[in-house]
Amino acid sequence: MHCAITALLTAAAIAAAAPAHADLLTHVHGLAYSADGKHLLIPRHHGLAIYENGKWSKAPGPQHDYMGFSATARHIYSSGHPAAGSGLVNPFGLLRSKDGGKTWDKLGLEGESDFHVMATSWNTNAVYVWNAAPNSRMKDAGLHYTLNDGFAWKAAGVKGLEGNPSALAVHPDDPKSVAIASPNGVFASSDAGESFAKIAPTQGTAVFFDLDGKHLWYGSYDSEARLTRARLKGGPVLQFKLPPLTKDAVSFIAQNPTRRDEYAIATFNRNVYLSTDAGRTWKPIAERGEAK
Repeated sequence: MHCAITALLTAAAIAAAAPAHADLLTHVHGLAYSADGKHLLIPRHHGLAIYENGKWSKAPGPQHDYMGFSATARHIYSSGHPAAGSGLVNPFGLLRSKDGGKTWDKLGLEGESDFHVMATSWNTNAVYVWNAAPNSRMKDAGLHYTLNDGFAWKAAGVKGLEGNPSALAVHPDDPKSVAIASPNGVFASSDAGESFAKIAPTQGTAVFFDLDGKHLWYGSYDSEARLTRARLKGGPVLQFKLPPLTKDAVSFIAQNPTRRDEYAIATFNRNVYLSTDAGRTWKPIAERGEAK
């Protein structure tokens, strides 16, 4: 099963190398709704794509290669690489936008780190990253978090975690509650990442805390792609029927903060689906990177 998702990731990397004009979504580097619920935002190799009122467009602002893209009720956070000719230092380290991605504030580690795996807490100031290598504010690789927009970082012990994370999520109200998807399963922590418990044994591909603060959604892959919602602190686990996915799996999950029965999912093969009935049915809005 690990080889299957590895192949998906390789396919995604090949797709990312496609010319910018070939598809709307040359790569999907994240998935988030704007705080007012009007826009679904997808970071790509060349700026942000926006889905609004059934139509796709390209967002104003710099056409950077955004990575680790994650939103809160107030701001957007990202990492990544500057657009060609921008004159900005590569990589970005940690960035914050207060205006939906039109402009960005530098929060440190510029020229040092590119955080591909990053997550934020919707209602708190917590930002978690998986750092691939040490930098000037993180003496070791691994899971780190900041509660003050990158001024200070703390390393997490990650006891019980198996495998390197492919996805991170932070509880919308509790900055100590964290979930990780890795090739070895899905893991949850209630102590700011010091220790983790395995909550799903199959390969994890995506994680997302519902904005109700009571459920965790996760994508996984065994013989096929799966999407599951588990009640926190025990309780029912519900598996949702996905659209037909061939050699594909869920890579990102997002929820509309103003219409909470509306969810979006993206896949490794650049398919994007929208549900307005809490995941019972899904409508395609992008297929292999092309607008539907």
